[in-house]
Amino acid sequence: MIDLPLFPLHTVLFPGMALPLHIFESRYKKMINLCLKKDKQFGVVLIRQGSEALGPLPKPHLIGCTARIFDVHPLDEGRMNLTAIGEDRFHINNVNDQAPYLVGQVELYPFEEGDPEKLKTAARRIAPKVKQYIQLLNEIEDLKIDWSSMPDDPIPLASFAATLLQMPPDEKQDLLESDSFLELLRATDKLYLREIAFLRAFIDQGQDKAQSRIIEN
Repeated sequence: MIDLPLFPLHTVLFPGMALPLHIFESRYKKMINLCLKKDKQFGVVLIRQGSEALGPLPKPHLIGCTARIFDVHPLDEGRMNLTAIGEDRFHINNVNDQAPYLVGQVELYPFEEGDPEKLKTAARRIAPKVKQYIQLLNEIEDLKIDWSSMPDDPIPLASFAATLLQMPPDEKQDLLESDSFLELLRATDKLYLREIAFLRAFIDQGQDKAQSRIIEN
């Protein structure tokens, strides 16, 4: 059991993934400065009820991911931009709201890895879908995501694939709560089938509209 400062956000962090943050509220400036001073992690948790900033402390989901500060760029008035890297999944057993920010009494809750051969099979199955999804996103929004940076190893691939999906945070929270990396890969694989079909339909609809305009003119 460890006491962990908590940063409730409308986003879900997975192990090994980067998270850029802009720190401007006094309570989170205090929290981050403490983490920097003591080389301490903080916990990223999805907000279950409430808002990210400028209001009462929100209520978080109970499963989150520890984050270690990787890079900091100080700004005026104590604000800062930073990049944190997700490390370990955890479960909150108790929340203390007596500090300016939430502090959770947590225990680490690592993903089970599962059978190595099944992990490799699941990774081989999802990898082409991730590449196709990136190509479709680039076509729609010109995001210029480079799929060559996609990891080959099944475990980082599981986090990468889940993070990349453009979908509501609550659905990503369900992925974060998977029992194992194998379950995470399989659940994410099904979501890629759905999201690829959606993006294809979106593109086709746009093409149909463009052709209709040509015919009308």
